[in-house]
Amino acid sequence: MRAIWTGAITFGLVNVPVKVYSATEDHDVALHQVHDADGGRIRYQRRCEIDGKIIPYEHIAKAYDDGERTVVLTPEDLASLPAERSREIDVVEFVPNDQLDPLMFDRSYYLEPDSKSLKAYALLRRTLEDSERTAIVNFALRQKTRLGALRVRGDVLVLQTLLWNDEVREASFPSLADTPRITQRELDLSSALMESFAGDFQPEKFSDEYQDELRKLIDAKLEQGDTIDTAETFGEQEEKAKGGGEVIDLMEALQRSVERSRGSGGRSSAKEDADDEKPAARKSGAKSAKSGTSKSGTAKSGTAKSAAKKPAAKTAAKKPA
Repeated sequence: MRAIWTGAITFGLVNVPVKVYSATEDHDVALHQVHDADGGRIRYQRRCEIDGKIIPYEHIAKAYDDGERTVVLTPEDLASLPAERSREIDVVEFVPNDQLDPLMFDRSYYLEPDSKSLKAYALLRRTLEDSERTAIVNFALRQKTRLGALRVRGDVLVLQTLLWNDEVREASFPSLADTPRITQRELDLSSALMESFAGDFQPEKFSDEYQDELRKLIDAKLEQGDTIDTAETFGEQEEKAKGGGEVIDLMEALQRSVERSRGSGGRSSAKEDADDEKPAARKSGAKSAKSGTSKSGTAKSGTAKSAAKKPAAKTAAKKPA
């Protein structure tokens, strides 16, 4: 990695020299535009709309247009601003970790100690870790004054730029004005469904399927040319239904989702599934005791109907695509 910026974290009289590195990168396959007839690259030119001339980059200035007037800002004008004068990451305050809204996070940077002595860096890292706090900082980067969050990730200090308060839109939707009534049964089923998908987040388990397939397509076209058979490359794909119908019976949808998740093994252990079913079993048993055999017969009938549906599903699966 190459450092994009050097400076120092300052709080009180403590000064911690650091190098700043981008912590993330874009993994998308780089594509460019071409003429579909001959493959020629499409180039964009900086052409002045007044005299029609192509303008070299060194003669292009920035400007602000309010709709009626245009104010041209020269490089000298921008250089006079104080944004890049300071090389300090100035700590403003230390706040509890849980007070930061993830919606405000923007870009992430790793901070490497830029000094022979690591003590100040290690001390700040240890203090943040032990106190479970995040340092809110001000700094300037790339001609912008920025707000940031300085926190610990493993053995390294991470600087995350934050959006300014007025850059986060307020979620004001009329549809949320009315609060629907949620029954305890619906909440129990929803919780059971969530529990069947419960697990520890492991980022390495996930991959960008679209980019993987795009690379596979490019490799195939490089090898076979434009005569590539996409069905052979990717296999026959069953087209997914577009959109989703409105769920008329939420309770039924939740119940069927829980049953399907448990039937396929879900993400939880059999013991956890059994524990989830105990409260429902107790309630069902209590109701059966009160209602006598009539409800028992209904339950059997319901079970028979469910069982009758399964062979139909298997038959449908055997039909050719």
